[in-house]
Amino acid sequence: MKKALMMLALLVAPIAMQAQTKFHDVELNECTGPVKSISTSFMGRDQVTNFSQDGKMQREGMGEVVYDENGYAKSVEMEGMQGQKMKINYTWENGKVKTQTMDMMGQGVTITLSYNDKGAIAAQSMNFGGQEMSTPYTDYKYDDHGNWIYRKSSMMGRDMEQSRTITYYE
Repeated sequence: MKKALMMLALLVAPIAMQAQTKFHDVELNECTGPVKSISTSFMGRDQVTNFSQDGKMQREGMGEVVYDENGYAKSVEMEGMQGQKMKINYTWENGKVKTQTMDMMGQGVTITLSYNDKGAIAAQSMNFGGQEMSTPYTDYKYDDHGNWIYRKSSMMGRDMEQSRTITYYE
């Protein structure tokens, strides 16, 4: 009987683990683990993203999200500048977002991401209507769960700081 219960537990564990990460929106937001919310401050703008226990995100200004069969976001509609709707398309590689494409002010924009050894973005390269711009990210600080809570970046000669507070499900 004990063996049967152990076998059942081994079979149920992967299903329970899958249920916790049905959606990979946590990874879309550069985090791992049972994230409940992320409060971000960047360039004087604050934003809160909440996550259900199965990993699906909710954020002000966010519309429809289209997922693939594995729970990775393929596209999301967002409210952009001046209330205009924009659609962001994602490609994934090894559980991380590789590219984001969108139409911004009538111009096609492609953002390509590269990652450091801790899985955080090391740099992003943006192609905006044929013009290339690279933004490196440095000086990361991490929380006890290994997710970044502070970083610096440099864009067009301007240094910027980004911080965030992450809460977790128990």
